[in-house]
Amino acid sequence: MEIWLWALLGILLVFIIALVIKLYLLRKAARELAEGFADRMATGSNTLLDLSCRDKEMLFLADSINKQLRKLRRERHRFYQGDTELKHAIMNISHDLRTPLTAICGYLDLLKREELKADAKRYLSVIENRVIVLKQLTEELFGYSIILSAVEIKKESVALNDILEESIAGYYVALKQRNIVPKIQMPESKVVRLLDRKLLSRVFSNLLSNALKYSDGDLEVILLENGEIAFVNTASGLNEVLVGRLFDRFYTVEAGRGSTGLGLSIARTLMEQMEGSIEAQYKDGKLRVYLRFQHII
Repeated sequence: MEIWLWALLGILLVFIIALVIKLYLLRKAARELAEGFADRMATGSNTLLDLSCRDKEMLFLADSINKQLRKLRRERHRFYQGDTELKHAIMNISHDLRTPLTAICGYLDLLKREELKADAKRYLSVIENRVIVLKQLTEELFGYSIILSAVEIKKESVALNDILEESIAGYYVALKQRNIVPKIQMPESKVVRLLDRKLLSRVFSNLLSNALKYSDGDLEVILLENGEIAFVNTASGLNEVLVGRLFDRFYTVEAGRGSTGLGLSIARTLMEQMEGSIEAQYKDGKLRVYLRFQHII
């Protein structure tokens, strides 16, 4: 009787050991599937999942995941191809619109020199304003398509003080026409960061243009020693909800004079390409846009 008992215990022990080994192999296979799937999703690799385990059910699961990965790869390829075609189409269309718009602006200038009746002058003024808006939108679309397609960032040591001063000086006339006298606060020492000079100038230009659209007549530009920059202006035509959507593509509000809804969206894209950040806040009737840069020299 004892022999049978020991034999039964031996069989049970072997069964338990085999079960433990089986569970270990299944857990190992599950980890391989999870890690492999995460790697394929992160890198977009064309390599399919493979298992060290030969368990039938786990192999079936791996095969099912591989089928979905093949399908996802095809859909991703179609998406990138369509996205590239769309960018090129926008670039070509906006470029093609430049020539007729330039011609229209030229003929409008010629018409303004002619003797016209009061109504004709008024109609001409309306047409001219609409053409300016259309031309601005075309330029923004062209710039946006180029920015989205850009992959090479030419970083160099730039002093934020200098680029900011140059940008504000470039908007002197436009600010003066709106009776805006900007208050500028900067440290005496140079605040240097590793950035793309042209992209940074474009960001500042878009933010100054944004201030012209939404400001009630004031503008404050603050540069801190840690590299943070703030553009602050009173904007009674905005609120927290509207400000939360200012970075959305093509989003405009009535307070934006001639706005295309692309300026801040482009600024955000450029900041992300330079590994920086941009955010907007609205408090006590003031719009505050903050820029932060990571690369310190």
